[in-house]
Amino acid sequence: MGALPKILIVVGIVLILGGLALFGLQKFPFFGKLPGDFLVKRDNFTFYFPLTTSIILSLVLSLVLYLIGKFR
Repeated sequence: MGALPKILIVVGIVLILGGLALFGLQKFPFFGKLPGDFLVKRDNFTFYFPLTTSIILSLVLSLVLYLIGKFR
């Protein structure tokens, strides 16, 4: 059994923090509406792909994790 409970706890905490971050990011009017975020609307079909937002979030998360690892 060993590491499995710890991994599940960490994954749960990360999911909770991610959900809280998404609620907080909704207060920023530009979030999800940046140039490069694709939105296709048809009669009964909507496709949304936040490419630029995903790249920015990835860069910020990478920087935060790098700094955490650097000062550990």
